[in-house]
Amino acid sequence: MDKRDYYEVLGVSKDADLNDIKRSYRRLAMKFHPDRNSEDPKAEDKFKEASEAFEVLSDSEKRTQYDNYGHVGVENMTGGFNPFANGSGLEDILNNLDSVFGNMFQDVRHTRTARGGAARGADLSYTLTIDLEQAVSGDKVEIEIPTLRTCKECNGSGAAAGTSSRSCPDCGGSGMHQTRQNFFFIQRTCGRCHGEGEILEKPCSRCRGQGRTQQNKTLSVSIPPGVDQDTTLRISNEGQSGTKGGPAGDLFLRFKLRPHSVFTREGNNLICEVPLTFTQAALGVEIDIPTMQGSVKLRIPSETQTGKLFRLRGRGVPALRGGGHGDLLCRVAVETPVNLTSRQRELLEELEDSCRSSERNIPKGQSFLSAMKQFFEKITKKQQN
Repeated sequence: MDKRDYYEVLGVSKDADLNDIKRSYRRLAMKFHPDRNSEDPKAEDKFKEASEAFEVLSDSEKRTQYDNYGHVGVENMTGGFNPFANGSGLEDILNNLDSVFGNMFQDVRHTRTARGGAARGADLSYTLTIDLEQAVSGDKVEIEIPTLRTCKECNGSGAAAGTSSRSCPDCGGSGMHQTRQNFFFIQRTCGRCHGEGEILEKPCSRCRGQGRTQQNKTLSVSIPPGVDQDTTLRISNEGQSGTKGGPAGDLFLRFKLRPHSVFTREGNNLICEVPLTFTQAALGVEIDIPTMQGSVKLRIPSETQTGKLFRLRGRGVPALRGGGHGDLLCRVAVETPVNLTSRQRELLEELEDSCRSSERNIPKGQSFLSAMKQFFEKITKKQQN
């Protein structure tokens, strides 16, 4: 099959400078690199095509030959852009490519130097369900979490007593297998040592060579006053143990609050519904109100309507990181009496008749009746016209 024009492959004009060619190739190389497109069978061919075009157009001598004679002009040329020339090692190759593509390959070098060394342990997450009282006042509780801890028998080495590890013969201790694709190195984890670069002569029988074992760990946790639903606290170094002497991860403690029988919470405020009989609401009353700090007296004035809010300042939840307390909001709910006796019904009927005779007793009711009357009169007049 005929080769496509190299300028067309890279998507640049024939007078493009070297910087334009580098930028275009970098974009295509990242887009079609086989490691990023394992499920696209055409990606590797496109990657090779772009690499070939770049190898020619980035070299002034090859580019001149290509411009004058096309593909035939460069087929028999030697030299040019070749990162493997002069016996370059992998680090020299990566440095050379970095000069062309910036920092694309820094992660590869970092992976190689870090492989086989100490590694930080994984972070853990734990959900702790608490009562509202614990969230308001704080508390100290014990929790038990399953985690990977350093094996006590091999002290984290993974090797049985009296044995050690040796360099992996398959990868030469690098932990990776490297294959060349044009001027790229593609690295894959060694299947024998799984990227460690070392293999054990005899694995520890307790941890089976892992250096860590599954254990349950009991922690004493202080709940700070003011935590809320989904508040997350970070406890350093209480996650999984690291490998080969690496530091432990962290524990992220997430709080859940149980529903409370008296209070609901909105931010740092607490809300309490206060049921009153309609006689208490009409005549006024002084009642005991529960708070997180103990019972307090609340005076309900006469003629209080249902839904009325009374604010008790500073009786709510403390701010988690300081800054005072929220408030307690007491919402009045006037309760309609049920299971009436005959006498109670008679009294209520008398009260109803008495209230209906005066607008002063039920101003909202009278206002509603007046508005309703005007509404129907307006509808009737419109229908007659």
